[in-house]
Amino acid sequence: MAHEYKSGTDSTVGENIITFDMKREALIDLEDEQYLLKLSDSIYQPKHFGKTIKRHHYLPLLDDRNINDQGLDANGAVIADGNLWGSSKDIGKITSSLPLGSELGSARNRVGYKRITVEGTLKRFDFFDEYTKESVDFDDDSELRTHITREALRGALAVSESVLQIDLLNSAGVIRYGGSATTRATVSGDTAGVPSILSYEGLMKASIQLDDNKCPKHTKIFKGSKNTDTMTLQATRMLFIGSELKPTIKRMKDLHNNQAFIPSSKYADGSTLMNGEIGVVDEFKIIVHPNMLHWSGAGAPEGTNGGYRATGGNYDVYPALCVGSDSFTTLGFQVRDGNSKFDITNKPPSKDNANRLDPHGDMGFYAIKWYYDTLIWRPEWIFRYEVVAEL
Repeated sequence: MAHEYKSGTDSTVGENIITFDMKREALIDLEDEQYLLKLSDSIYQPKHFGKTIKRHHYLPLLDDRNINDQGLDANGAVIADGNLWGSSKDIGKITSSLPLGSELGSARNRVGYKRITVEGTLKRFDFFDEYTKESVDFDDDSELRTHITREALRGALAVSESVLQIDLLNSAGVIRYGGSATTRATVSGDTAGVPSILSYEGLMKASIQLDDNKCPKHTKIFKGSKNTDTMTLQATRMLFIGSELKPTIKRMKDLHNNQAFIPSSKYADGSTLMNGEIGVVDEFKIIVHPNMLHWSGAGAPEGTNGGYRATGGNYDVYPALCVGSDSFTTLGFQVRDGNSKFDITNKPPSKDNANRLDPHGDMGFYAIKWYYDTLIWRPEWIFRYEVVAEL
């Protein structure tokens, strides 16, 4: 349905609060700040190369994934994997696999290398808005179209942020469940069992696994509008949670029964904090994402509820998400103005746009289109912790 001015008091844009001439300023909602999108730079697909983007990822020599048939051990015998001892930390295996040389040379200690191909396919997103000339000419806000145009762009960014969050949650290579749960369907807040809550011990064990996976603790944040300005956060990894998990985080105790949560006011000033950063637990900076998603009613049957959120008789499942630096990138498509993510068309009402269906040119529209997807480089650097949230 198009926007209409109607009688002047019931415009489809919203009620007019000013029907007389006066100076005023419109109250504008602050733009939702980006969170996950700031963690990634972008790869752009040029024209005429299809919608699928493929990239090679070369595996390290000392990695269990580097499986190849080119290996020769120190005695010249063929070995199954040409990666020496792979990812093993066993002293015995490392000692027996050391690439010791010989004065006589000969074919020994041959290794091989492996690469994997990662790919993503661009998906098209778009929406549009219609409006009449009178809805602009007679509205009490002379900047109406400017405001609506801005909100359209914010909406497109919000869509991209949500899609990225879903991609990252689904791509996590390190997954834990709270309490005694072993799957999402068994996440529970029932008093009869061990509640599936976010715990210090669970975070500590996840951090150890991420360390073993060589996930970096420094994090790059892209600040510029075209991802040209970056900032690096050191020493810890970022853990994104919804506001529903704040009570659990703030009352968390460490292994010595001391407060585990250290508020950001204790270690940083406002200029060194990331959007939403409230503190640190163990080796994770805690970032409250205001639009963090969850799975409604996807947990265990409610039973005797110990004070946790549920929907339709089953517990809601809330994720805590850690994304290691350089574990993913976003995909875009180069449009008219170079590296812009969005292709915007605005045709205001005018006689030049008149046609037989709109002979006076009274109708206009604003349309936005973009292509987007996520390319996951290192799923083993992405961690998802599924838990219940307090009421």
